[in-house]
Amino acid sequence: MSGNQDRNSPILIRHTVSNTGVPQLILSGKFTLSALEKRLQSLSAEITPFASDSNIHWDLTGIEQMDDAGALLLWKAWGKRHPQHVELRPEQKRLFSRIENITTVPEPFPRDFLDPIRTLGKAAFLTREHLIDIIMLTGQLLLDIRYLVTHPARIPWREISATLFRTGAQALGITALVGFLIGVVLSYLSSRQLQTYGADIFIVDILGVSIIRELGPMLAAILVAGRSGSSMTAQLGVMRVTEELDALAVMGIPHSMRLILPKVIGLSIAMPLIVLWTSAIALMGGMVAAEIQLGISYQFFFSKLSDAVLVSNLWIGLGKGVVCGIIIALVSCHFGLKIKSNTESLGEGTTTSVVTAITTVIIVDAIFAIIFSNVGIL
Repeated sequence: MSGNQDRNSPILIRHTVSNTGVPQLILSGKFTLSALEKRLQSLSAEITPFASDSNIHWDLTGIEQMDDAGALLLWKAWGKRHPQHVELRPEQKRLFSRIENITTVPEPFPRDFLDPIRTLGKAAFLTREHLIDIIMLTGQLLLDIRYLVTHPARIPWREISATLFRTGAQALGITALVGFLIGVVLSYLSSRQLQTYGADIFIVDILGVSIIRELGPMLAAILVAGRSGSSMTAQLGVMRVTEELDALAVMGIPHSMRLILPKVIGLSIAMPLIVLWTSAIALMGGMVAAEIQLGISYQFFFSKLSDAVLVSNLWIGLGKGVVCGIIIALVSCHFGLKIKSNTESLGEGTTTSVVTAITTVIIVDAIFAIIFSNVGIL
């Protein structure tokens, strides 16, 4: 018989031989985390050699207390499997059964240097799929327009009017606030630099060209994409979740004509008006800041503005508004129709729609800047 006991630990391990000549390993004491804290490594090394002997009988009935830490220590020493001969109390059987059923965490897959290429490939194919779907949606809308031209009684005037109200009239407040503040900030920062060189008068040229040609259309497009675009996507997504789109299809009512076309037409009409409104309010904010900072009167600002900014800049800004309105409506409706019948897809689709719409209008603005780089610049 051999024994090993620490004065500071109540754990006792006895290796004996029974009356029938069978080797036994009798464990007693407390196999808890507090008792094992100081002997965890040494005790594991002491028990593990006995686990390799398949003829040895394990007797755990003498253990006073055992928690998950003690059971896990023995389970690892056994090689994560029950010995052929082991005697347990009922509560110990339940403890080992729970540990045995714990699912092991899978090892992480090794990183592959081709993963970035695969990610880019998936993104490219997904972008291609969305582009094809948007082109098909645009073609369907053109067919619907041709049909409505020959059947004017079927034009959805009420839906178009509702879109104009929601995306146009209800957006005047936020666009005016943001436009005014942007005009004030731009005028204030520009005036500080112009004062250094004694070129105060050129504040009118900077504000006029930058706001009417670039900032006004971009601010309006980004605000509308975040406000009205998300609303369109969410509306179609909720109709998908509540199966209203399926009900319309059963009744033979086309989605494109009754739901999408009014939004595209309404937003294409509302956007130039919002651009004009935002640019005007931004110019007012810049004019107020210029009067305070540089002492330029309102009368002089207005008279100088018509000479500093050509009318072609205004038409470029309004043209951006029309194009951005159509694109925002198409992108928002496309992602709205892509939403599946669950709330998680609704949130993801709305977020993707807003991000895609804002990115697209920025790209459109860059294309306009390249194409009309020589137009409207004195």
